[in-house]
Amino acid sequence: MKFIIAVIKPFKLDEVREALGGIGVAGMTVSEVKGFGRQKGQTEIYRGAEYSTNMLPKVKLEIAAADDIAAQVVETIQQTASTDAIGDGKIFVLDLASATRIRTGETGDTAL
Repeated sequence: MKFIIAVIKPFKLDEVREALGGIGVAGMTVSEVKGFGRQKGQTEIYRGAEYSTNMLPKVKLEIAAADDIAAQVVETIQQTASTDAIGDGKIFVLDLASATRIRTGETGDTAL
């Protein structure tokens, strides 16, 4: 199993969620986060004064996926979340040692 973490632009969330549902992803955890990468934040003008914000709003997706669809999940996120602009985000893939469904006690791929 793989644990996939994706940090994307907030307005892409619905599109990515629908695309992942279309390839069989049954669930995910979504968090609103702030951060920066190569964008280095952005400059805003508020009441005539310019100020710099160094943390940008993003959305973090956490998905546990079976090994056989993990590559497809990554490819789907990459294609769907891309705007071809700086700040589109990152995808991280980690090995997932185990998963347990609390209600039934199922483990492994069946718990996903």
